[in-house]
Amino acid sequence: MSTAPDPFAPAQLGPITLRNRIVKAATFEGATRDHVVSDRLIEFHRRVAAGGVGMTTVAYCAVSPDGCGTPNEIILADAAIPGLQRLADVVHAEGTAVAAQIGHAGAVAAATGHRGLSPSPVFSPLAMKRTRAVTDDDIARITRDFADAGRVVADGGFDAVEIHLGHGYLPSEFLSPKLNRRTDQWGGSLANRARFPRQIVTAVRDAVGGRLAVTAKLNMADGVPGGLWIDESIEVARMLEADGCLDAIELTGGSSLQNPMYLFRGEAPIHEMADTMPGVIGLGFRLFGKRFLPEYPFEEAYFLPYARQFREAVDIPLILLGGINRLDTIQRAMEEGFEFVAMGRALLREPDLVDKLQTRTSAEGLCIHCNKCMPTIYSGTRCVLVE
Repeated sequence: MSTAPDPFAPAQLGPITLRNRIVKAATFEGATRDHVVSDRLIEFHRRVAAGGVGMTTVAYCAVSPDGCGTPNEIILADAAIPGLQRLADVVHAEGTAVAAQIGHAGAVAAATGHRGLSPSPVFSPLAMKRTRAVTDDDIARITRDFADAGRVVADGGFDAVEIHLGHGYLPSEFLSPKLNRRTDQWGGSLANRARFPRQIVTAVRDAVGGRLAVTAKLNMADGVPGGLWIDESIEVARMLEADGCLDAIELTGGSSLQNPMYLFRGEAPIHEMADTMPGVIGLGFRLFGKRFLPEYPFEEAYFLPYARQFREAVDIPLILLGGINRLDTIQRAMEEGFEFVAMGRALLREPDLVDKLQTRTSAEGLCIHCNKCMPTIYSGTRCVLVE
């Protein structure tokens, strides 16, 4: 008989107990144009909570104004606390825990009108200008911003905080040998490149103590030549485990800055993305967008072969992400030693999919991985097939 845990039974994540082992992955909702929680955001997460997930994750919450990757993100200042508490109360009423993903967009923030910060200066095709290398003072300030953001999340009644160390945002840029060309204590060796992300994680844990579960989203691979790859990422995971500040690591890949489709897989919505862009920029994206959004074939659990390398290397709880749509995939993840699974697009299509899988009224989600949900982040993230 299998000794794998039942994915639908209660499970411990640090100091909190989830009603099951299925997490709604952070999927930017495009519902916070005023940088605070909206009724639309609350309803987005209420529907997923009512659909049976163990925990839902609010994405992407910026730790500071210059850390926003889009113009409509929550900024985790004190003004956000009342709205966070309203959202937490609604989600808790459905029996679900709630997490906030916190991060600093780094070079990606250049697209929002900020200068854009990065380990070393790089040209941002999103803003057609160069970013500025962060200074020691910037690093100290941003570390404090992460800690303060963690306290805001805790004061807002949330159960967990997910620190974004992936997808080409600022901590991820420091880990990347391609983007981090520094020669000081923050660059060069892997230990130096990992110093800032580790410092952030420690600061957040110190800020929230045992009030919240603390997880991190970590790239296994950036999906670009010369970027972070499995060998070094495993070493980073070992460092984070040794630091003892995390309750779990969610494994991911790709880069919003350099290769977004490495994360999503499936069809690249070139024309739909171009339709959201003004004039000549949209035309240019229609003509050359495939260079920025190359297509990768979709496969169920496409990150699993990479994630197995991490399961062999560390003992810390791991959250498996990437194209999880079927009941047998979830059961297989449990059998292979992953403590949790995270689902994103499948729950956009069917917010109640977890209930369907648990009751065996469905064995597989309806998501077809067309990725036409991606451009909807500017008007409210949704599956276009259920409009």
